[in-house]
Amino acid sequence: MANSKHPVDEMLPIGQLLLYGLQHVLAMYAGAVAVPLIIAGVAGLSKAETAFLINADLFTCGIATLIQTLGFWKLGIRIPVIQGVTFAAVTPMIMIAKSQGMTTIYGSVIVAGLVAFLLAPYFSKLLRFFPPVVTGSVITVIGISLLPVGVNWAAGGVGNKSYGSLTYLAVAGIVLLTILLISKYFKGFIANIAVLLGLLVGLVVAIPLGLVNFGGVASAPWLGIDLPFHFGLPKFDIGAIASMILVMLVVMVESTGDFLAIGEIVDKPIGEEDLSRGLRADGIATMLGGILNAFPYTAFAQNVGLVGLTGVRSRFVVATSGGLLVLMGLFPKLATIIASLPNSVLGGAGIAMFSIVAASGIKTLSKVDFQKNQHNIYVVAISVGIGLIPLVSPDFFKLFPAWSQTILHSGITLGSLTAIILNAFFNGSGSDGDVKKELAANSGIDVG
Repeated sequence: MANSKHPVDEMLPIGQLLLYGLQHVLAMYAGAVAVPLIIAGVAGLSKAETAFLINADLFTCGIATLIQTLGFWKLGIRIPVIQGVTFAAVTPMIMIAKSQGMTTIYGSVIVAGLVAFLLAPYFSKLLRFFPPVVTGSVITVIGISLLPVGVNWAAGGVGNKSYGSLTYLAVAGIVLLTILLISKYFKGFIANIAVLLGLLVGLVVAIPLGLVNFGGVASAPWLGIDLPFHFGLPKFDIGAIASMILVMLVVMVESTGDFLAIGEIVDKPIGEEDLSRGLRADGIATMLGGILNAFPYTAFAQNVGLVGLTGVRSRFVVATSGGLLVLMGLFPKLATIIASLPNSVLGGAGIAMFSIVAASGIKTLSKVDFQKNQHNIYVVAISVGIGLIPLVSPDFFKLFPAWSQTILHSGITLGSLTAIILNAFFNGSGSDGDVKKELAANSGIDVG
């Protein structure tokens, strides 16, 4: 009798599950730890607190992936999709961390996650307002806004007395060159972990130069539990919440594109109810992020490509990745080693990663019709221009009311609002079916 089970629901032997699952973890690992490192640096956290933040992020990544792949009740799309922290939230979180601290970040993340959960069944009606001309503009702004973080890392970090030292720049250059060489001369699995390998090479180079401080690694516990509200009870600020809700709308668009793409790759059409379950899981995972000292979560597009590359369609492979991430999140010693990476090493990888985010936005915009619809050029130009105001002139909005500062200092918020409004003004709202097709076609992009 023929096996009627869809390949997505096929359970593989344990050895294959572990091997393929580890490959997915390695493909997304560098992106997963980058965000806690950025936020910890901005918030001035100690190495121990930075390690805790990394652990919390990996632990919650794992839970989010398990919810999405295994599913229960009306949660989880049940396809091989790995969840990770989104870069779309980094710029708003940097602004919140600088002005109001970690607890306000978590308050806004919890509320934004709840809003995403509640909006999930209705999102197909909102989807038409987020065509590629909007999402491409926003992703471009995200990448450009993050670049100063990578550049400052490469130069040794803001406040460093030796900022711009040739030693720092050389180490960052070696990391960047390593990533480029691996990407050029290797394919498949090795190419997918080019950033991780670049970081390892940078670490090896930096140790004899005296740039690496492993202080705290020996004293870090082998096992640690991620307890809720480690940094204190969440605080709820209207401006911070509004900013994070806009981020989640962008995240839901990105997740939708990734869900549709994976559905095509594994030959399992994604219906409206499937999409609702997936987006609900994003919302729940983001709420958990706020409770468990982590961040907003979305589907990781590099892992979408890995599914297509390997041809392994079983969702239980990625569920195994989720289990591995949970386990990794329980080992503070490993996170402390990661937190020991010098800024210059992170800078080489950061320039590559953040530039790729911007390039992904440009890639999406390359599919937009600028010939027949010349209004699209205004949508892109003005939304990118407005979105970069906080980067170009941090004091531009300093005379505006205090409650508005979190929104006005977030390039992604300004860019998103501008793109949505201008697109609606010039183009109206197209059918969500057309937008879904465009999203699936352009889902190689990633802000995660």
